[in-house]
This record gives sequence, structure tokens and C-alpha cells, in this order.
Amino acid sequence: MRSALLFASLSIITLLSAGCQTGVNVTTPTDAPVSGSVYGTDTPAPTSANTVMPTPTRSSIADTTGRPAWLRERIQKILAEEPANPPVQVFRYLYNDQVVYYETAPCCDFFTTLYAADGKVICQPDGGITGKGDGRCPDFPKKRTQETLVWQDPR
Repeated sequence: MRSALLFASLSIITLLSAGCQTGVNVTTPTDAPVSGSVYGTDTPAPTSANTVMPTPTRSSIADTTGRPAWLRERIQKILAEEPANPPVQVFRYLYNDQVVYYETAPCCDFFTTLYAADGKVICQPDGGITGKGDGRCPDFPKKRTQETLVWQDPR
């Protein structure tokens, strides 16, 4: 019973802590306890090594050419709001032979947004409580091509 409760607690903690931590890998020190037993009262000494190793974003250079007027306006709206963690990014893709723009979610259970080239919302391909978005374009992750980072919140 105790191990099942511990497993459930760790699962919940993992889900909650992973929600907004995109692009981060966490490792755990593996020093053995002093007594050699994990059931004793000894706790491994903390290590001085960094146990959080950030992973690079998909692309560090944003393509600033050809941003449509609606997207420039959208970027200004985002910049007028509080900074999100992780920072909002906008990617351009080719999807169903059309240019589309994908705006990442500011955090956790928020929906991402997929815009047509004219700025109309196509769908919300992922995010939300289920992580599957609004269900209107479930093939987007598989069919998108030609990823280009168009903008990332610099704050």
C-alpha cells in the first residue's frame, strides 16, 4: 500500500512539474548512502554538480522576413502582456500545402494556436487538459513540414 501511494504521489509530482518545463532535462545525483543501505537514516550528500541541464531550442535564429501584418500585431499584443514561462514562440510551417503559423502556449494546459496565412485560426492542435488540443487538426504534428522559427519572446 505504501509503495502504491508513493508511486501515485511521484506520478502526480512528475505531471505537475513537467507541465511548463519544456526544453529541460532533470537528472538525479546517484551517490550511494554512507551506510550502503537505502533503508537506513543516511541521506546521500548533495552534489555540487548542476543537475538541471537545459536543452537547446529547435532554432535560435528567427526569420523576420515576410511577417504578415496580423502577425506583427499579434506579437505586439503578446509583448504587452506579462512574459510567459516558457517564452511564446511562433513557427511557420507548410501544412496541407498551405503556409501556416503555429503559436506555442504560454504554459501548462493552455491550447496552442494554428493560424492560416491570413491570420484566421484553423485549430488548436495541442495543449489543454488532454494535451490533444481541440481535435480539429489531429494530423498537424505528422503532416507539418519546413519548420521555421519566425519569432520568440525575447524577455
